[in-house]
Amino acid sequence: MKILVQKFGGSSLTTEDCRNRAIYHIEKAIDEGYALVVVVSAMGRKGDPYATDTLLQLVRNNGNQLPSREMDMLMHTGEIISATVMCSMLNARGIKATILTGGQANIITSDDFSNAQILTIDPARIHKELKAGNVVIVPGFQGRTEEWEITTLGRGGSDTTATALGVALSAEMVDIFTDVEGIMTADPRIVQEAQPLAMVTYTEICNMAHLGAKVIHPRAVEIAMQANVPIRVRSTFSDDPGTLVTTMLEIGKMGYTVHDRLVMGIAHVPNITQVKVANREGHYDTQLQVFKTMATNNISVDFINVNPLGVAYTVHDEMGEKAARLLMDLGYEPQLLPHCAKVSVIGAGMTGVPGVMAQIVEALTQEDIQILQSADSHTTIWVLVHEMDMVRAVRALHQQFNLHAHHM
Repeated sequence: MKILVQKFGGSSLTTEDCRNRAIYHIEKAIDEGYALVVVVSAMGRKGDPYATDTLLQLVRNNGNQLPSREMDMLMHTGEIISATVMCSMLNARGIKATILTGGQANIITSDDFSNAQILTIDPARIHKELKAGNVVIVPGFQGRTEEWEITTLGRGGSDTTATALGVALSAEMVDIFTDVEGIMTADPRIVQEAQPLAMVTYTEICNMAHLGAKVIHPRAVEIAMQANVPIRVRSTFSDDPGTLVTTMLEIGKMGYTVHDRLVMGIAHVPNITQVKVANREGHYDTQLQVFKTMATNNISVDFINVNPLGVAYTVHDEMGEKAARLLMDLGYEPQLLPHCAKVSVIGAGMTGVPGVMAQIVEALTQEDIQILQSADSHTTIWVLVHEMDMVRAVRALHQQFNLHAHHM
């Protein structure tokens, strides 16, 4: 039995026309001989009747005092509504379908309500339903504890459900259906010349996702990467194969042309504040005090630079003032620079290649864009710029690395 997992996001399920497009892809997979597991998100976006944000607003307008355990009871219902609607539509088409909630599908999680981690999946019941000829619909974003408490998986939870089921079922592929054609070389809302990528490695798309691209959640990719289950990111509204995500070795085996590309994409994250803290004379524990204080107060830090003179790092804009107050309470005089943006150049091909940073500096210098801070890893170089320069920086780097050429 060859198994395919398909995941449909909220924008793919909002209207009847959208849902019919999803069913088209389901029928096509059945015709190709797949046993099918379909993972669904809640229908629509904020304001739509059954969207998760709409359900949350209902509670906010009615006391706004729901404990985290009970909040998960609410949060998981949007996906169940989607599942029942899709089940009804499939059965009306003569396609046998059944629903297993996250708990019924034996997705066992930790008891961290609203941000649970998947511990194990026992796929026996799903296998039983597949062998009976059913399409198995699993509401995404949810599971249960060993004590049968309902849990939700946090941001990107439906993507995570899909890839975790793909691994547990030894699926041939996980298809993530969304409202875009696949993974692009940059945000097409910023770079009109952005191109779809035919294939990327797990590492590249993890970096893209961590650094601002919102097509798929990095946690979902990391789960698939552990078992080498390929992912395709596709549009519900076309027959385009989308972007294949797997290892470089598998990309070659599957018949894709492997391009020797230096850079595969540009990502960006706005609304960042740079924090600089100078060492006090005679004190050499600045970095310990600063980062311990940030951690204790649940302030996420990024873009960290430690040197003999002090430390520099970034926080989200909304955390800037809180970070400054905490540092001043310790006796420091922090320098804050709000309204910055992180722009990242990503590509597995840049590892060990000299001159990439020189090209980045050249592109930004030609646009009179100031680099406030920089850092790099084997597959990514990121720079901090003023937020007002972010769009020009993304466009300049996209042009510099010739990403507008359709050869990806």
